[in-house]
Amino acid sequence: MLREIGLDSSEELFRSIPEDIRLKRQLDVSLPLAESEVIASFEAMAASNTASQKPSFLGAGVYSHFSPTIVDHLIQRSEFFTSYTPYQPEISQGTLQYIFEFQTLVAQLTAMEVANASMYDGSTAMAEAYLMAQRVTRRDKVVVFDSVHPEYREVARTYTQHGDLEIVTAAFDPTAGSGGDLSALDDKTAALIVQSPNFFGCVEDLASLAAKAHEVGALLIVVVTEAISLGLLKAPGTCDADIVVGEGQSWGVPASFGGPHVGFFATREKFVRQMPGRLCGVAYDKNGNRGFTLTLSTREQHIRREKATSNICTNQGLIALAATIYMEAMGKAGLQEVAEQNAQKAAYAKKAIAAIEGYSIPFSSPTFNEFVVRGPRPANEILEAVRQKGIIGGLALSKYYAGRDNEFLVCVTETSSKANIDKLVEALL
Repeated sequence: MLREIGLDSSEELFRSIPEDIRLKRQLDVSLPLAESEVIASFEAMAASNTASQKPSFLGAGVYSHFSPTIVDHLIQRSEFFTSYTPYQPEISQGTLQYIFEFQTLVAQLTAMEVANASMYDGSTAMAEAYLMAQRVTRRDKVVVFDSVHPEYREVARTYTQHGDLEIVTAAFDPTAGSGGDLSALDDKTAALIVQSPNFFGCVEDLASLAAKAHEVGALLIVVVTEAISLGLLKAPGTCDADIVVGEGQSWGVPASFGGPHVGFFATREKFVRQMPGRLCGVAYDKNGNRGFTLTLSTREQHIRREKATSNICTNQGLIALAATIYMEAMGKAGLQEVAEQNAQKAAYAKKAIAAIEGYSIPFSSPTFNEFVVRGPRPANEILEAVRQKGIIGGLALSKYYAGRDNEFLVCVTETSSKANIDKLVEALL
């Protein structure tokens, strides 16, 4: 190959790489191993991960939920595990069918008229909602509460920084932990963005916020990071939301150290042509046989880039399938029961922690499965002491919110046993 391109050595091939950054030694790679030795090596490394062996009360956008065995069993079938984007509908009917089912389930749970199946995660779905609101209203300002997940807000800022969208952050109500300052809403506002349950676990009054947004001609975008809450709380669509986006990780997808996850995106049918991503629809041939196909495709692969409704999305097919299997296996009653367990166990934990001397619950709004605790000293110190006792106690808010050094976020799901909740309470004493 060197001879064909007129070179004498590999060193000459890489001469554009500065001498001082070239590796001058052999790579530190072991000698070839037998398959059994490779497996043993990986098992030894995996054994060093101790987090899964400790009671954990972390949430903040990634949640620990029980997933039925059927989810992993089915998604590992080769026809699902190796499938790719369904560009050719005639050979992708299975993929298109479960995409359609995912859309249908999301639409039902959010009480919206149409949903897509192509967002990377909740944060990018929220960013795409910003841009969609801008297209729908032809306005260039969005107002977002600072009780929306800080990392979601950061992704949205990064996503839109080179456009002409103005992002205004509105302060949340420091007493309630929900709602907040709406003075920035005006006739130039494209959308009001609210998360419910919000980053502090507080449930928002969506109907009231929708009315305030609609008074000035703005859309209400509702963000849901804890999808299990849709099994119990009033659906955003019934509260007059215009766009509902969120993270579907809670639907049978493991935390997996932060990903991959799956975003969802739902809206009103009248806005469907401005919706980003991939949309699967039902079609019938001349003999009346049902089939599935991609429809209203305005991604950059189908249209000039400047005309596309989205330029960075995918169907997250395998993860969307896992979520679909989870929702269909659990059914309406199962999702409701899981949500009720989350709320009940969290209520027990909140009451028990609030009864400890020096500890309190700073926000008055109702919560689902997360809540903020105010401790008698810096939260980082409290959580480190709890960690030393073998418990992951929660997330210190000082990471994201200045002046809240003594506060931390606690999450309780159906996987949290009463015994482990009691261990956390004892560790806080």
